[in-house]
Amino acid sequence: MKSFAKYLMIGTASLMTVSCEDFLDTTPYDALSPVTTWKTEQDAQKFAIGCYDGWESGNTLLYMDCMSDFGYNNFPWEGFKDQANGNMETSNTGAGFYDYSIIRRCNSFLENIEKVPFANEADKKDLIAQVRTIRAYKYFVMNWMYGGVPIIDNYQSAEEAQVPRKTEAEVRKFIADELDAAIPDLKDAPAERGRIAKGAALALKMREALYYGDWAVAKEKAQQIMDLGQYSLESDYLKLFQVAGQNSKEIILAVQYIPQTKALGTIGQMYNNADGGWSSIVPTHNLVDTYEMKNGKTIDEADSGYDPVHPFKGRDPRLAMTIIYPGADYVKTDGSVAIFNTLDKQINGEDNANYMTIANNASKTGLTWNKYLSPITQYANIWETEACPIVFRYAEVLLTWAEAENELAGPSESVYDKLNQIRQRVGMPKVDKAKYATKDALRKLIQRERGVELAGEGVRRADIFRWDIAKDVLEGTLVCRKGTVSMDSSVDPEMRATIDLNASPSDVKIEERHYQKHHRYLPLGQGLYDKNPKLVQNPGYAPFAVK
Repeated sequence: MKSFAKYLMIGTASLMTVSCEDFLDTTPYDALSPVTTWKTEQDAQKFAIGCYDGWESGNTLLYMDCMSDFGYNNFPWEGFKDQANGNMETSNTGAGFYDYSIIRRCNSFLENIEKVPFANEADKKDLIAQVRTIRAYKYFVMNWMYGGVPIIDNYQSAEEAQVPRKTEAEVRKFIADELDAAIPDLKDAPAERGRIAKGAALALKMREALYYGDWAVAKEKAQQIMDLGQYSLESDYLKLFQVAGQNSKEIILAVQYIPQTKALGTIGQMYNNADGGWSSIVPTHNLVDTYEMKNGKTIDEADSGYDPVHPFKGRDPRLAMTIIYPGADYVKTDGSVAIFNTLDKQINGEDNANYMTIANNASKTGLTWNKYLSPITQYANIWETEACPIVFRYAEVLLTWAEAENELAGPSESVYDKLNQIRQRVGMPKVDKAKYATKDALRKLIQRERGVELAGEGVRRADIFRWDIAKDVLEGTLVCRKGTVSMDSSVDPEMRATIDLNASPSDVKIEERHYQKHHRYLPLGQGLYDKNPKLVQNPGYAPFAVK
């Protein structure tokens, strides 16, 4: 299974030998080299693998929730902080998603592949379909983030490449056409982990339709994925995000990394100070507050049993599987089990390396992700890991089917069943059908369920914008919680943290966040306009400076 990740470097190297310099984050503007290497099936395979190298970034996936209410990025230079607090602008765009380098590779592959003979024509069609799906995915990401981008060909000059943006609808049609052409030719199961198979292309079409409210298409594609019979829920939720779970039947597609060849160092940036990390990417208490109680009630429901002084007591088990919270047990680098304490400045008279304000690389929310990090001993080197962030998994398919069906026809036994499969996997009670008997009530449950199930996996920002709740959840003060942690190992981990409900607003403030309607789309940077003067800035942001 790991061989595919190794091939990525070989494939990319092969690709670079037949292409000129990069296109500097805009459309291609110089000519490709002659097609002297397009002779054999092996040549085509190498070029296809080159298209995979960078098709999605594990680094970006792990940072993505920092653009929402569920995550916080402490360092502005990493690019995601200002995309959450509303300070992005033409001169300060934050992390960029406008990138044609992979699309250019795909175009080159598709331009040359037909001249290459294959021993098996079905294998050739499958490879072409994989590359078309990669290209569609890159357009999908840019289209959602920026709202209409150029659709490019291979160009022979910089002037040719200066093309205007297509509308969002036009790009959507291009994506749909690509996927409709690719899906029939893709194999049901991938030859190797990390390869695109039919389920991945269907998942992309499903997600794209869901994001734009095309409920019928979203449900149809979710159903087709289920009908493939290739995927099922992993019994152990936390295992999904560990090295041990990378071959789970729940995973439809993940970005592949292996040490010494193509490693993921972002994992090191996620650990807290005491474990040698940077706390660059941390969860927020907004996420903590989203989890239900174990009895299925929300924390603000009467008789839920929620205690704000002990907020981690009696919660949905996914909270502890997703977040390392104050008082929780966690595994240290030497394999020993310790109590996670971010609330006390000193422990036994010594400075606490994990205290929220003791260092820049201590978690400012007092929380750390458990997903992908637990246990730390699974990695020989946290800065060079084999973590493989998930792009699509089967739980999202069930959630999408449920959401789409509820929007189309309201509550039904089938909708409840899909939700119950996910909830009961972690020991949560079945959906209370009496309480969630209407479309509106069930919609809120589905949104909450999707939020906690997929937390930290990069879909939250899209969800809050498509549900039109971005202003509700992004506007205001992002806060931490103050208190103390019992270091007595005999105490229930859920009860070790005692929160000070009278802490002053200044003590718990992390940052102010501001929301404006135009934040739905990200700004394009000045440098992109300088390369392509036909680009038009998104509304609400400062216009490009004309030189």
